[in-house]
Amino acid sequence: MSYVDAIEALADPTRRQIIDRLRGGGLPVGAIAEGMAVSRPAVSQHLRVLSDAGLLTVTPLGNKRLYAIAPDGVDDLRAYLDGLWDDALAAFARAADAQAKGKTHD
Repeated sequence: MSYVDAIEALADPTRRQIIDRLRGGGLPVGAIAEGMAVSRPAVSQHLRVLSDAGLLTVTPLGNKRLYAIAPDGVDDLRAYLDGLWDDALAAFARAADAQAKGKTHD
């Protein structure tokens, strides 16, 4: 999957809440859904979107499935954001240089 899929998946606040719950390690859907404002079937749908976006791994564990954050999916998203950050810093440096050069000629 691409970083675009990850960004679209994380646009939903419920999916971000699920990711936050999984930061400490893998959990079954029941533990993820516990205390959430949406139903367990809705959580399952959100888990599917996150999995399809490459952000989660799903490991069968007996009659349950264990959901965990997928390092590769997060790496793809991070690489995109790092590139965005690098571009923003470079643009800032160019603007600062241009402004400094403009002031030295005044």
